[in-house]
Amino acid sequence: MKKRNLVGLVLVLVFALRVNASVTPRHVNPAAMNENTRALFQESMALNDLLYDEKVKLVRSPHERQHAPASEAALWSNYHMVRESSWYALGLLVRDQSGDRKRAADILDAVLKQQFLTPGTPWYGTFRRAPEEKDPVPNATMWRNFDPNWRVFIGTTFEMILIEYPDRVSPELAQRMYAAIDRGIEGEIAEKRLLPFYSNISLMYGALWDFAAVHDGRADWKKQSKEWTEETYRLYKQYGAFFEYNSPTYCGVDLYGLALWRSYGSTARMQAMGGEMEAGLWRDIANLYQPELRNISGPYDRAYGMDMESYVSVDGVWMRSALDAKSAPLPTLTVTTDHVADAWFAPQIAVLGTRIPADALKKMTEFEGEHLVNRKITDERTATAWIGKQVIFGGEATGKTKDVGPASQFHPATIQWRTPSGEIGWVQLYEAPMIDAVADAHGITISATGTIRIRIHAKGVDQAKVGATGWELPGLKVAVTSDSKSFCKDKTGDNVDLVYSGITGTRWEITPVQ
Repeated sequence: MKKRNLVGLVLVLVFALRVNASVTPRHVNPAAMNENTRALFQESMALNDLLYDEKVKLVRSPHERQHAPASEAALWSNYHMVRESSWYALGLLVRDQSGDRKRAADILDAVLKQQFLTPGTPWYGTFRRAPEEKDPVPNATMWRNFDPNWRVFIGTTFEMILIEYPDRVSPELAQRMYAAIDRGIEGEIAEKRLLPFYSNISLMYGALWDFAAVHDGRADWKKQSKEWTEETYRLYKQYGAFFEYNSPTYCGVDLYGLALWRSYGSTARMQAMGGEMEAGLWRDIANLYQPELRNISGPYDRAYGMDMESYVSVDGVWMRSALDAKSAPLPTLTVTTDHVADAWFAPQIAVLGTRIPADALKKMTEFEGEHLVNRKITDERTATAWIGKQVIFGGEATGKTKDVGPASQFHPATIQWRTPSGEIGWVQLYEAPMIDAVADAHGITISATGTIRIRIHAKGVDQAKVGATGWELPGLKVAVTSDSKSFCKDKTGDNVDLVYSGITGTRWEITPVQ
């Protein structure tokens, strides 16, 4: 029995060395982490430990709690997270305490059983988001019935385990993970839906494809993956920006993909490209960050929230690994924290390491003065933002190529400031026709023909002081000029929703109030 185990261990190590001869397992552990990274890792793991379901071998979703009945049993019972469970498995192998390897193996087995195995379907090689989800039917809709991106989110987590901890999983389990990665690549190639400008997925896909190509000894995949990574790099180099510009969640995923390139890329060229883009992205983030407000200014190509002190963004998780809890743009992590599951990215961050350039880190810890950001994104699109002492605001000019739908994550005009209550107040344009928004040192100019909808959030906001020509808010005044045909408003709690109809343009003059 001992001989067979030794042979299996040797085989796993051989497979790992075939992936990249320059990468050897580092066995990163909590004791070796810096204080901030260790605290983040331990908080993340504590939540996973709390939500782990021993019967299902996966972590329960914290998001279902708000919709469940009041009984504790119901709050914890119905929905499990496949992708996030794979992240927990990596964290268990990093922590490596008594019983952690066994639990990690159980989770990885459960995750592998959720992969779709029918070739020729659009979902081949991806994974269920939850075991409770129904199998896709022939006319299944992407994003609603299945998520193809789980191929690379889970696949790259397998990649990290197979590179960093090959001796902490069995040979049989390792081989199943290698096979699952191959199916994910095959499914993505067959589906032909992914393009290099879809940056967060493109970066992870490039890393995973390179990994699989080298491990499998496939010259065709090696050539194709190299072309993919080079095209992703070429698109970035056009303006030094990713097409998915300034997303507090997905820029954090970009950083993950780039860290995979610079850590595990099979060539010096790929590692250098990853490191260069990673440093550039950190500088972009730092230039838009106001450390006293603990927020990254808009405009946001994709955002799930408007206050990084109140919801978990992946950018904020990365920054917490370098900054202490008082300085980082990350709320206290509990099962009810908005988007808390994104904090479970912590094991990847702990293993890959956070490499923020010194000049960018300085901007994240000390406000260096008011400044205007003007960043070209594509030929048609330009982001502008004013980073002030008391207020930050931004706009995106799209060349009238982008609109803002009612369920959109795109927010082309935003304002944030700290209210007298100490909380962050914000303004978000959340619905508009084809739009251009440009920020300067005094406000935002918006051009759009039709109806725009705006949400204002500020603790203690008085609806009576919010009108068509101006918004008198706690800690902020905004003078509004527009040619709208009609105006209406509605207040719910600390939110006031505004509708300007029949508009072609508006100007917001923004003034902080002491």
